[in-house]
Amino acid sequence: MIRILLAEDMHMVRGALVALLALEDDLDVVAEVERGDTIVSTVLEFRPDIAIIDVDLPGLDGLSAAALLAEQAPWCRTLILTSLGRPGTLRKALAARVGGFLLKEAPPARLAYAVREVAAGKRVIDPQLALAAFDNGENPLTPREVEVLRLAADGAEAAEIAIRLFLSVGTVRNYLTTIVTKLNARNRVDAIRVARESGWLI
Repeated sequence: MIRILLAEDMHMVRGALVALLALEDDLDVVAEVERGDTIVSTVLEFRPDIAIIDVDLPGLDGLSAAALLAEQAPWCRTLILTSLGRPGTLRKALAARVGGFLLKEAPPARLAYAVREVAAGKRVIDPQLALAAFDNGENPLTPREVEVLRLAADGAEAAEIAIRLFLSVGTVRNYLTTIVTKLNARNRVDAIRVARESGWLI
């Protein structure tokens, strides 16, 4: 019997997943949580073989929770189940040492297969997403450019960014122009979107 912890904040989705997994003779959901910051303590209490974790959870995001599990409960393997099918999200998941990464739009049979494979110590990654992550390449931005763009993403204007990074306003504007060019973006907002989707703006 494969013991499962399910971390999903949407009640209806969680209920549907529990019902789906209950159809399998060898799968048993032993615990359910709706917050990321309760995952580790619940795993330590119930000791499941695998944790199925959504990325977007309140309290603590699913990828951070998966990284903590790898450190504090290495016997519990992790399978990320998400609607966030972005190459950058997959790269972050792999950095967190997850065993599997599956999109919620995958066929139901694929979930049971992924759970069994990950529980057996294998790695299961959505093939299309893996290809997209490979094609997406490395971050073309320098650490300073990422810093500038992160502040811009938080809503800071050029003058505020300049003060916070001890730069001139002109230098900040030059950075932003370079960033937009490097990311083949239409403008600053589009550059933020591209960087976030690629996982370069953590």
